[in-house]
Amino acid sequence: MDAVLGAAAGLLLLAMMLLTFADVLGRYLFNAPIRGAFELTELALLALVFAGLPLVSTADEHVTMDFVDKMLPPPARTLLKRLVHLVCAAAILGLGWLVWLKAGKVAEYGDTTDVLRLPVAPFVWFMAVAVWATGLVHVYKALVDPEGRSSEAPSEFGGTT
Repeated sequence: MDAVLGAAAGLLLLAMMLLTFADVLGRYLFNAPIRGAFELTELALLALVFAGLPLVSTADEHVTMDFVDKMLPPPARTLLKRLVHLVCAAAILGLGWLVWLKAGKVAEYGDTTDVLRLPVAPFVWFMAVAVWATGLVHVYKALVDPEGRSSEAPSEFGGTT
């Protein structure tokens, strides 16, 4: 999952960069901007953010406050991490369900973008699936690996990151 989402995120970022570059060149050099460039950039940014969400959870890269962790003994710290992951999983999986319901309404209404008339529902469904994947990452971390040991990789200095 990490490799696929990471590659997708990289490709989306590259596409956004190239689209913006071509749009600026077309706009200022040839007085011919790319039609719908803003919409395409918005949709790509949406996909980029939601493709990155499971990656951030897998790598434990969310903003955290660890001032309580330092005062707890290791077993209590592990239990706290499990509880936090379970709460996150419940909230995120519930949010995924709400986004899925919203996607159904968006599809039912036939919502499209203003300029290019691209259907919006597939993007909202992607959001729901990405949110669910993030929730499942937290379920895994709560039940199997709260310390994130499986995602630790050796650093170039010989330790783990």
